Amino acid sequence: MSHDRLAGKIAIVTGAASGIGAASARLFAEEGARVLAVDRPGSAIDTAHEGVAAIAPLAVDVTGKDAPADIVAAAVRQFGAIDIVFNNAGVSGRTFVEEMADEEWDRVMGVNVRAMFRICREAIPHLRARAAEKGRARIINTASVMAEDTDYGLAAYCASKAGVAGLTRTLALELGKFRITANYILPGAVYSGMTKGNFDKPEIAEIWAKKAALRRLGQPIDLARGALLLACDDADFITGHGLVVDGGLTLRT
Repeated sequence: MSHDRLAGKIAIVTGAASGIGAASARLFAEEGARVLAVDRPGSAIDTAHEGVAAIAPLAVDVTGKDAPADIVAAAVRQFGAIDIVFNNAGVSGRTFVEEMADEEWDRVMGVNVRAMFRICREAIPHLRARAAEKGRARIINTASVMAEDTDYGLAAYCASKAGVAGLTRTLALELGKFRITANYILPGAVYSGMTKGNFDKPEIAEIWAKKAALRRLGQPIDLARGALLLACDDADFITGHGLVVDGGLTLRT
């Protein structure tokens, strides 16, 4: 396998301190990209990629008023351009609608959809400029199989991930003429920073591993490889697509 599929490219990855984001930042760097790795202050972002020269950390809360401008400006300042925006930062929660406070709904929607929309909006002029010069640019957004399915207590999460899908399809339509593709990944049950509280319990991990056709939980690298597929030049004619990376979790209803 060649290790230069992203040679010369500049990527922004959010939620990059742990889980899917951390694995993706590292894989993108291994494949030749220079990466701005973003996560919130107080996360492990400043130490997560120590010793990897191609990865520059940035501690910013993606929901902050100036976050999109700060993130895009940092990428342009450090690396000179932007080829790939991978909006991966996300949060979950589990509360029945009847008991859910406005604040919880707003928090999940704020991180999972609103921040993603605002970062895309800020990055588009830079992606357009890069695509005009290089022939392509990429937006990749993390949704979830819960964009299309559901479970008890996941109203805010499912609504937000369905929102990611709708946002991304529309971006694909609007940006296609500029040779910018926009796609989303739909992870299944993945062992990550967001889920480890649950999946560290063997009985829960076992149930979810059994549900997948491949009989295991997803690992962050599995999803990073999915993102890489959509990021590399081979994906030039794939846009508006939701790539399910779930080990066959959703094959059975």
